[in-house]
Amino acid sequence: MYTRQRKKSFLRRLILPGISAALLLYFALHALSGDYGLIARARLESDAHALEVKLAALKQRRETMERRVVLLRPESLDPDMIDERARDSLNLVHPDEIVILRNDRRAEK
Repeated sequence: MYTRQRKKSFLRRLILPGISAALLLYFALHALSGDYGLIARARLESDAHALEVKLAALKQRRETMERRVVLLRPESLDPDMIDERARDSLNLVHPDEIVILRNDRRAEK
């Protein structure tokens, strides 16, 4: 009987580090570009900022509309204002009135 000695292969020494490096690369790639990765997080943060800006604009519009509604309550109605708005909306005047048209009117939103 004799003992057979083998020289350890260079490739055998690289198997475990190679598998470890492949797993590390796999998880690093998914941490960067996965559904919950860094790129997705940046996109979600920019979407959140855009929605916050939109929310602020909608709140401003709501406040403007609420102020206009308050003016229409019976206790705060001004008959001259109602008459003026009705004539402007209906485009009507009395025969004895003089109308002066101006170009600097603001468009209502």
